[in-house]
Amino acid sequence: MADSTPYSQLLSQVKAGEVHLDDEAAAFHMFKACDARLADLQDLVNVTRRAQNVTGFGDFDMARVLETKFRSQAVGEPNSIYEVLMSDIEAVKDLREVFSISFKRVAGKDIENANALDYITEQVN
Repeated sequence: MADSTPYSQLLSQVKAGEVHLDDEAAAFHMFKACDARLADLQDLVNVTRRAQNVTGFGDFDMARVLETKFRSQAVGEPNSIYEVLMSDIEAVKDLREVFSISFKRVAGKDIENANALDYITEQVN
């Protein structure tokens, strides 16, 4: 199991019924924002995977060392771009679930069944 983060702790509190967001529209919009952020982060993960195949520095020993360094910064080290992105993805997933649970408590229905038009028209009125 991953280390405890502020987001996983918040999710635990929400699951236990200790806290929740009490605004239906806000929970809906934040849930949708999390969906969009997850898609963006996944795109970045895909770019990072392509960075594993870094080449073109030449045939010298120093060039191979440089390729290895770039590759490890992309994927392979604890603070590599890939690991940071995976940590961010887990945080956004936790927040997404927080908003989903909050929405269900306030609206009495699953967020996946919510009609986006209901929340868009609120912004216009």
